[in-house]
Amino acid sequence: MKSRTGLYVILAVVVLLFFWGCGAYNGLIGVDQQVKAKWGDVETNYQRRTDLYTSVIKTISASANFEKSVLTEVVAARAKATSINVNISDPKSLEAYQQAQAGLQSSFSKLLAVVERYPDIKTTKAFQDFQAQIEGTENRINVARKDYNAAVQGYNLKVKTFPNNIFAGAFGYHEKPFYKSDPGSEKVPDMNFDIK
Repeated sequence: MKSRTGLYVILAVVVLLFFWGCGAYNGLIGVDQQVKAKWGDVETNYQRRTDLYTSVIKTISASANFEKSVLTEVVAARAKATSINVNISDPKSLEAYQQAQAGLQSSFSKLLAVVERYPDIKTTKAFQDFQAQIEGTENRINVARKDYNAAVQGYNLKVKTFPNNIFAGAFGYHEKPFYKSDPGSEKVPDMNFDIK
């Protein structure tokens, strides 16, 4: 009789461990999918920005004959930004993506400086619409980055805390990198107003 009771206890412990392991594994899948969904939101907003940049380039090209080197730089930066495939589990891949997006934004700032020399461009409806849309898009990008980092934080906590870390390692779930700010963005911009 005692051997049967011992067998039932062992069986009960095995069943409990099985269900506990299934719950832990399903929880890891859930947070992993949440991180992937939030990364998809980041990519969607970057795609929106890229599409807007393409539209404004066409608008500016049609409205003025301006410095072609600036336009070429923007087109090249756009091509680079859209050609990078990101693996959100690889910090180097994420960093390369961030650098490409920063390059696109930088080259586009130069393009906007050129536009300042062509007042007729700024008065076109397409350009005015672009200015409003790009501001909204940049805000969406910031929100999507923040949401992604919150999802990564939840995922990393689940992957690194005991006892989930046992299952995470066994099933190949590892810490994911956060989306970091662009290098130098922590510095206050130098504002120099030369008003005469």
